[in-house]
Amino acid sequence: MTNPSIREIALAEPGSGPYGITAGPDGALWLTLAGTGGVARVGPDGEVRTYLADPAESRPLIITAGPDGALWYTRSGDDRLGRITVDGQNSSVALPPGTAPCGLAVGPDDALWYAGMGDDTVGRVTVDGAVTTFPLPAAKGFPSMLAAGPDGALWLTLNQANAIARVAVDGQVTLHALPTEAAGPVGITLGGDGALWFVEIAAGQLGRITPDGRIDEFPLPDRAARPHAIVADPAGGCWFTEWAANRIGHIDKAGRITGHDLPTPSSEPHGLTVTPDGTVWIALETGAVAHLTP
Repeated sequence: MTNPSIREIALAEPGSGPYGITAGPDGALWLTLAGTGGVARVGPDGEVRTYLADPAESRPLIITAGPDGALWYTRSGDDRLGRITVDGQNSSVALPPGTAPCGLAVGPDDALWYAGMGDDTVGRVTVDGAVTTFPLPAAKGFPSMLAAGPDGALWLTLNQANAIARVAVDGQVTLHALPTEAAGPVGITLGGDGALWFVEIAAGQLGRITPDGRIDEFPLPDRAARPHAIVADPAGGCWFTEWAANRIGHIDKAGRITGHDLPTPSSEPHGLTVTPDGTVWIALETGAVAHLTP
């Protein structure tokens, strides 16, 4: 891979805290604003629009395109899923008190699935707002992120239980303990090789788990980088954020790991997404979006 170019686009509100990011069905990038509440839209031309109808304390985290053509996002501060249409119409779905939802993904059943980091649950929300919750067999496990697997199930990181959970759509859970103690798994994604790839923020490693539960780990060159989020790329590798190192990392399908420094020091990279043209967009919690072109 040649050295990529990286540019940054500032968002309008100081302290907005961009956190999660996804590509929308309208060709724009949509971000959660953990600092102010609400979401932002970055158009293909770089125009930034913000939608701040949610309470400031709602602390939105992860956002994804839903099966209904809208954007859905977790509101960890007030126990809700937010929903916004591409023309800016807001609504929300109430979750059980104490849920503190974090990760969010569309399941194989075309429902929204979330990780309840506050109450050790995983939940299912239909597009018309029906909520079902399933308990996880790990007390204070801090369910963090989840992704749809190739096997018709959801795969979930348990940050404090040091495990990856497989959750069938009927709520049956299988736990897979990680080989490294206190590894702290967070982000997870379905890779192009049919396995789930995840990051271990406390151990400074990447992990790979196959649908049958086999786990491999890949130490990063900088074990103190604190990897946070991960997303698959079209070439069979994965991009990931290195929060403490102010860097974007990449692992190719041969297992080679490279890193790319962000232009602004201490920009706090969190979520990231790959758009259909193969470029990478990263939410910087200090108030901007980075655009990386390989």
